[in-house]
Amino acid sequence: MGMSWSYGAPKDKLEMISLLHAAVDRGVTFFDTAEVYGPLLNEELVGEGLAPFRGKVVIATKFGWEANPNDGGKWTALNSRAEHIRAVAEASLKRLKVDAIDLFYQHRVDLNVSIEDVAGTVKDLIQEGKVKHFGLSEASAQTVRRAHAVQPVTALQSEYSLWWREPEEDVIPTLEELGIGFVPFSPLGKGFLTGKIDADTKFDSTDFRSSVPRFSEENCKTNQAIVDLLTDFASQKDVTTAQIALAWLLAKKPWIVPIPGTTKLNRLEENLGAVAVELTETEVAALEQATAGVKLEGARYPAFHARLVGR
Repeated sequence: MGMSWSYGAPKDKLEMISLLHAAVDRGVTFFDTAEVYGPLLNEELVGEGLAPFRGKVVIATKFGWEANPNDGGKWTALNSRAEHIRAVAEASLKRLKVDAIDLFYQHRVDLNVSIEDVAGTVKDLIQEGKVKHFGLSEASAQTVRRAHAVQPVTALQSEYSLWWREPEEDVIPTLEELGIGFVPFSPLGKGFLTGKIDADTKFDSTDFRSSVPRFSEENCKTNQAIVDLLTDFASQKDVTTAQIALAWLLAKKPWIVPIPGTTKLNRLEENLGAVAVELTETEVAALEQATAGVKLEGARYPAFHARLVGR
């Protein structure tokens, strides 16, 4: 996402393709995009960048947004009607340069369309060979159950990290019961858990974090406490703060697959280094106990986006 959208202006295309190739060379096989990233730019980038690796990588993309004429053409309208899902699938296939979409997520739950109808439409696309697997994003446990009854849900993608652990309450137990994979996005807290952001960090207006309450100057000062704890744990292992945050997720369940994003080769390598960081059950428990004692300030989303999660 950050290569094309949300974290500042789109990055240089050739540089990002080079980074995608570097990721594959280092063993990365799962890539995540969405039509709304850009919009459309990121699917085109991923399609071109990963074209040489067809059959060797899995590409996930998403449907459910469209341009809103009542909001200046911004992509702020939800649409999961059957005809729209079908149109998005056809367009995504072309941009991604694939014969079938490996994993097709509903990006946000659309209350104007029953989840059973959404699941049914994707089921039809799977039967037609245009989609391989069905996913949901930021859906509630109840919605996951309803969708899964119509078309088995392969994965749920939602925010989950040491600074957002709400999925542990209902979502993760439901996924374990039903045999559904979990794909945490923002596993580094939108960059905050790397330790590279503080109260003095200024975000450009094109950076989504400029509107996120949790990243206000005052809240960053308070939330620094969790980074300090992670830094202490990291120093004991002689690894980075980001690697501890990722290693914690990897230690939780074998079916939890975090998707850290980056636009820099050194960060890619740092993130991948988390695979080699082994945390014992005792260390995981200690990390959770310590960070649970930190009261984090600020919502993880501005009001508009906050209304669209957990539905």
